[in-house]
This record gives sequence, C-alpha cells and structure tokens, in this order.
Amino acid sequence: MFKYNSASPYSKTTVRGDYLDIMDPKLVLYDETDQYYKIEPKYHMRPDLLSYAKYGTVQYWWIFAQRNKNILIDPIQDFKSGTSIRIPKLKNIR
Repeated sequence: MFKYNSASPYSKTTVRGDYLDIMDPKLVLYDETDQYYKIEPKYHMRPDLLSYAKYGTVQYWWIFAQRNKNILIDPIQDFKSGTSIRIPKLKNIR
C-alpha cells in the first residue's frame, strides 16, 4: 500500500487502489507562540521558498495555508507580499 511522506498534507489521507480517498488534512494547532509575519516581496507567491527559509525544507509550504485558512484561500495566489500571516514553530507541525 502506498503511503505519503509525513511532510505531505496528504499523509493522513487513505489511498484506495490507485486513488486518494477524501482528504483528511493534518491538523496544525494554534499556539500563542506562533510568529506573526508579513510576507516579503522575495516570497511573493512562493510559499515553498519561505518554507525552506523557516523550516529548512520546501515540503512544508502548505502549512502556511493550513494555519491561515481565512487569509490564504488559494495557497499560492493569495501568498502575496505585504500579507500578514501566522507561522507555527517547527515543533508544532511535527
């Protein structure tokens, strides 16, 4: 049976045959220690680059959308410079 990497947003989603079941998203719990961050121009529409800068891997790009559901409806198109988001600590997403 196929399993996704634990860093994937699909890691909890069941695979049935050759297809994914309905997505079961990983929970990213809110924490008062989250960092408030204003997206810089160099990260405009590039959550993967900010993920690398903050977590040392591009695989956690989806964490920003998961944590900021009301702000980042589209995880790429809404990731615009000047937008303020909350960034969880690495220990809170593992």
